[in-house]
Amino acid sequence: MRGYLGVDGIDLSLNKTVTTEGLFVNNNNILLYLMLTGIVLGGVCGWVFGEQMLVVDWIGEMFLDALKMLVIPLVVSSMIVGIAGLGDIRKVGKTGMITLTYFLSTTAFSVAVGIVVVNVMQPGLGVEMTSMAVPDKVAGKESVGITDILHSFVSPNLIRSMAEMEILPIIMFSLVFGGILTTLGERGKLVISVFDGINAAIMKIVHLVMYVAPLGVFALIASKLGAAGGGDLFLAELLKIGKFAATVILGLLFHAAVTLPLVLFFFTKRNPLVYLKNMSEAITTALSTASSSATLPVTIECVEKQNRVSRRTTLFVIPLGATVNMNGTALYESVAAIFIAQVVGIPLGFWEQVLIFLTATLAAIGAAGIPEAGLVTMVIVLKAVGLPLEGIGMLLSIDWFLDRLRTSINVWGDSIGAAVVDTLELKYVEEDGSG
Repeated sequence: MRGYLGVDGIDLSLNKTVTTEGLFVNNNNILLYLMLTGIVLGGVCGWVFGEQMLVVDWIGEMFLDALKMLVIPLVVSSMIVGIAGLGDIRKVGKTGMITLTYFLSTTAFSVAVGIVVVNVMQPGLGVEMTSMAVPDKVAGKESVGITDILHSFVSPNLIRSMAEMEILPIIMFSLVFGGILTTLGERGKLVISVFDGINAAIMKIVHLVMYVAPLGVFALIASKLGAAGGGDLFLAELLKIGKFAATVILGLLFHAAVTLPLVLFFFTKRNPLVYLKNMSEAITTALSTASSSATLPVTIECVEKQNRVSRRTTLFVIPLGATVNMNGTALYESVAAIFIAQVVGIPLGFWEQVLIFLTATLAAIGAAGIPEAGLVTMVIVLKAVGLPLEGIGMLLSIDWFLDRLRTSINVWGDSIGAAVVDTLELKYVEEDGSG
């Protein structure tokens, strides 16, 4: 197994990381089956008992909060150790370019898939506009633009950003901080070792939290479906815009089952089905939490331990991807925008759809890894082509369901990105003669 030396000889290889003992390696199949059982039982109970299942909402929230509790220390330690694992800071540019190219390319592919599918299926034709008010979730966000996304890369108060789970500025600071540490010799080596230990400890805590994952996902699914009024009310809402939901699901399935696996196989020669199986815990967690950030600890664990992607690549790519690589969200926003245009009878020509393609790709980068963040960034897409924000209100009744599906695709795309970057980065090192 290849090893990686970070700054001044700190070994960041898989051989020296957290031991493979524990829940994910020894009992991952049992955990997966229990989590799937929790999702199924949660769906059945929420469907049948409706609002009565709100009584378990606190259990789901505790599970979600336990995962979120780990996000900030995990992001900081992961990015610092990941950037240090590159060794020579000059290699950051190459790895960063590969990573950014993957993120932009797959996001653009997902948007293109969404635009093609929605134009073929025409889900908005014959649908009546049922919402005449801008939803509270996006009210006051009418002035949001691309410049706001750029501004979100930095924060005047990192403590406040941590408290409010603003991940992007924390990632930017950690990248710079970790890069600077690689230039400080022995002093930098000592600090990197501390963060390496913090990262290992956080991953051990992930093991503990995941012991209650089946109960947590049961409570999240049951309470969310209960809040929607139970199965009958949810089904009624789904049928109102069922063709829209089917369009989104079809686009997500195509991207997840065709586009991303082809990318994985072409660049890494890995078996997509095996890779998917090894990511099951993370994808299941994403399905239940609807949050890429909350799923981040599990995603890192599955990518590194189950799929054997190098630690330095995992710690560099996955936290970054959980924040800026939103394939599912970008596809959803492109479909939603054209659906709203079809509902209100506004024809969109070629150039208008090109504009949707560009803004959906960029807006997805600014969508934080939290539930329903895509609704806020959708404002940018709708404004770009002059579509009414009131149309978002039509989607709210089933958005919680579609949010879980697109979050799962986001996590799946992040995990494949780690494998692709790891393979291409190794190839670059070998060609450079330094591997």
